[in-house]
Amino acid sequence: MTDRTAVVLFNLGGPDRPESIRPFLFNLFNDPAIIRRPWPARWALARLISWRRAAEAGRIYERLGGRSPLLEQTEAQARALERELADPGTRVFVSMRYWHPMADEVVSEVARFDPARVVLLPLYPQFSSSTTASSFRDWDRAARGAIEASTARVCCYPEAPGFVEAAARRISDILRDWEGPGPRILYSAHGVPKAFVEAGDPYEEQVERSAAAIRRALRRDDLEHVVCYQSRVGPLEWIGPYTDREIERAGSEGKPLIVAPIAFVSEHSETLVELDEDYRELARESGVPVYKRAATVGTDAAFIGALAGLVGRALGSSEAVLGGSDGRICGTGAGDCPLAAGYAA
Repeated sequence: MTDRTAVVLFNLGGPDRPESIRPFLFNLFNDPAIIRRPWPARWALARLISWRRAAEAGRIYERLGGRSPLLEQTEAQARALERELADPGTRVFVSMRYWHPMADEVVSEVARFDPARVVLLPLYPQFSSSTTASSFRDWDRAARGAIEASTARVCCYPEAPGFVEAAARRISDILRDWEGPGPRILYSAHGVPKAFVEAGDPYEEQVERSAAAIRRALRRDDLEHVVCYQSRVGPLEWIGPYTDREIERAGSEGKPLIVAPIAFVSEHSETLVELDEDYRELARESGVPVYKRAATVGTDAAFIGALAGLVGRALGSSEAVLGGSDGRICGTGAGDCPLAAGYAA
């Protein structure tokens, strides 16, 4: 009997060439976790939105050389995690939600590897029904009947010490050479529609927990801290405050800024274009005296160590789902776990 372990890293994915942009957008908006309409209305809306947004998205990815760097970033994290786990019987796979390699392809790879155990590990520190749960559902669909191995799921790790340490270090690196008045730190996360949170999605609360943990790790009582949200689209009301409006407010107050991505662990269009270019220009126009952006945690040793610890806990747990920062199951008990609450059903 095989004693192999497969670890599957989940991430969003991104187009790998200009021709991929429209089908990538269609896959995104055709996800029932994103557009919560029944088929075929969702399919029709996804076709329309992807057609309308393809040109604008094309201009964004043109600034990145015509493609998303997210796959290469995620593969680098996978190889770093393999080295950290240091087990010849463990292999780390990458599964993207909306562009290749997607669940069906990766399930075939994992089935050929023939593991005894599978650990599903999202690269989303904070749980959302629109990210982690969507990836789990799609994996379960693809793996049904193809993989018989026992499967553990890491649902979230908003306060995992290694993640917090790595994120705080990125900010501290900027503060080390800071001159002049202390900055306001904007912890910027990808937004979700307010209706998702009102329906019970724990994402906003977990983002707040991540920000609070990083703030404690910085040990700087002289700094201002604001949690905000970027990348909103469509007519729905999204959770706030919005990052662009916080930048404008800082400009009106003459406040220098450090913008720290708090829900992204890899560099991609939302960091390299939206934060580094579009929001930097907005900051200049708004009168922000200094605008700095902290890097994502990437392959930071502390973050990779945190992922390895989560894998070890998953393999050693009798629970079906796992998360949290200190050995607990997502908060104070299993009833607090988003997956146990039915989000991945």
